Amino acid sequence: MKVTIIGGHGKVALLAAAQLAKRGDTVISVIRNPDHAADVSATGATPLVLDVENATTAEMAEAFQGAEAIVWSAGAGGGNPDRTYAVDRDAAIRSMNAAEITGAKRYVMVSFLTADTEHLVALDDPFYPYMAAKIAADEHLRASALDYTILGPGALTLAEPTGLLNPMPDPASDTSTSRANTALAIVAALDEPASIGRTINFSDGDVPVAQVVAAGN
Repeated sequence: MKVTIIGGHGKVALLAAAQLAKRGDTVISVIRNPDHAADVSATGATPLVLDVENATTAEMAEAFQGAEAIVWSAGAGGGNPDRTYAVDRDAAIRSMNAAEITGAKRYVMVSFLTADTEHLVALDDPFYPYMAAKIAADEHLRASALDYTILGPGALTLAEPTGLLNPMPDPASDTSTSRANTALAIVAALDEPASIGRTINFSDGDVPVAQVVAAGN
């Protein structure tokens, strides 16, 4: 499979790229900073420099040529509401539109556990822009013609991978989720047709990743 990962220098993306490349998939990792190219190449992926915050839909479509699947693992990193909306909402939506243009039907979105209006914080909460941006992007993806999977990990950690998830995490409890397990979920979702059209929330737990991705919540 030829997979294009957006946000290719992120910790989750680097782990997912390494797993995909190791098993023989062709991976293109989109990065903003050319200084990160060596880190991407070390995973076995091919770096592609493109500033998705400012790239047009047409420019993204050109970058996606030949891709069979798109993985969104990018983010503005918080701290600047305008940039959060520009990346986590607007650029994400443009990437979905570009995927449709190029015929890359498979799309995996890395979102987060409580990305829904039920858990949306108050407008004056510093976390509001990120939540609102991700919710809007996820809603656009659900309404698209893409074969999507939305992954909703809990609070990300640097813990080692266990390959085990909790498919029914309580947002009010410990939702720790290793980035490595999230990367495993990306790979599993790409492999599992039963994950198409679903939002799969999880934290670290005791159920094998493949089982969670196949069965859902």
